[in-house]
Amino acid sequence: MNLAWLLAEFIGAFALTFVGAGSIILNELTGGSVGLLGIALAHGLTLGTFISGVGHISGGKLNPAVSLGLVAGGKLDIVTAIKEIIAQVAGAVFAAYLLHVIYPANAANAVHLGTPAVNHITPGVAALLEGILTFFLVFTVYATAIDKKGAWPAIAGYGIGMTVVFGILATGGITGATFNPSRAFGPALVSGDWVNQWVYWVGPIAGGLIAGLLYSQVFLRREEQRV
Repeated sequence: MNLAWLLAEFIGAFALTFVGAGSIILNELTGGSVGLLGIALAHGLTLGTFISGVGHISGGKLNPAVSLGLVAGGKLDIVTAIKEIIAQVAGAVFAAYLLHVIYPANAANAVHLGTPAVNHITPGVAALLEGILTFFLVFTVYATAIDKKGAWPAIAGYGIGMTVVFGILATGGITGATFNPSRAFGPALVSGDWVNQWVYWVGPIAGGLIAGLLYSQVFLRREEQRV
């Protein structure tokens, strides 16, 4: 790992938060013109694009839950993962700060700079949903980008990005649907909104760890045994 590796993770996480959270602020500013589908596409297309763009440099994790999911499966060492997570969180915080500077205060403050929020359900159920969708996300990372029989680099970015799109469409209205601790943390830090922040760390990290363990121990091991 080198500076380019960490900078790639920083820039990718920055872009995801800047565009994703920015779409939420813009939706508020324009009276709902972006909509849930637009917000989902903003996140998914940005993630897919930057995974494709920096995958050859850092692997394009851009998410602490993904980094830790790779640790769980033995595909990344914990020291590298911690450094990556620091870069990812720093990128998200910087993006949130710029959103605070750029967008009108009334719209930015109304949605807490795109900080995810729990609505209509309990925080525990929200954490479960975040965990399930992050499980899907990390499972897709393994299936398309890690598994030698997968499709990397042809469709890995697309598949991972589309997982975020359908996750936001399914749960965006009740959990905020980040599936990414850094994406939740950046806007929360700058806006000062810490309500249920634990949901967006516990749920995604648990889901990522389970997916990493399952794929590495069941699917990858099966393929290795066939060789």
